Amino acid sequence: MAALILMLLPCIWMLGAAFMPTLERLDRPLALWPHAPTLQHFQAVWESGIGRQMLNSLLVSVGTTLLSLSLAFPAAYALVRMQFPGRLDIVFLMLVLAVKLMPPITVAVPLFSLAKTLHLLDSEVGLMLVYQVYTLPLAVWMLLSFVREIPVDYDEAACIDGAGLVQRLVHIMLPLCAPGLVATAIFVLIAAWNEFLLALLFVSSPSRFTLPLAVAGYVTENGIDWGDLMSVGLMASLPTLAVAGYVQRYLLRGFSGGLK
Repeated sequence: MAALILMLLPCIWMLGAAFMPTLERLDRPLALWPHAPTLQHFQAVWESGIGRQMLNSLLVSVGTTLLSLSLAFPAAYALVRMQFPGRLDIVFLMLVLAVKLMPPITVAVPLFSLAKTLHLLDSEVGLMLVYQVYTLPLAVWMLLSFVREIPVDYDEAACIDGAGLVQRLVHIMLPLCAPGLVATAIFVLIAAWNEFLLALLFVSSPSRFTLPLAVAGYVTENGIDWGDLMSVGLMASLPTLAVAGYVQRYLLRGFSGGLK
């Protein structure tokens, strides 16, 4: 219980600071909850245009997730069901794992040059493609365990009935792997939603900033308005918490099916 309280203490302080008037915070900097809660910080943050950054983050995160799943699911199916000569499947998985473990900054310069050549800098589409560097390996490795849990008898029965590869993927594997896909989508969505470094390098226009860039903008050399910073931090955290809470039964089903 004590460990849980210590873990929740920063979250409680953030929640209290978001609703605490500026003058009260100056008088009671360590207080967890204000005497007179106010929405002035949320109003100031919203009037500054944070809604645009939230929309950008939503667009990039959802697009990144859909692209990662659409590429990772067929790849995971192929790695599990098909035979590769010379153990190329193991080599491919090792390369995927190496890319996943590699710090994103190590590939930032070549990716920046490539995006500049393709005129994808400072665009949502460019960010979706760049984020695949670390979201796609994550999705492939997560989906492997879920695909392995589907008995090969289903594929053999579908082949006897004349189903092609696309039909097997869409009508058999996709419904059976739905909990695993949802679990993978949540992790990819959160990773894309919270990404900061690549967004900082590839986006220059304030109108195209994602939410992490907007949050960082509240820390300046002139000081930090903790009320505004905590309110925008709370606004950035709630969407992912809400999505994860809504689909928690799929998360549990996905992990219980993929780890048994």
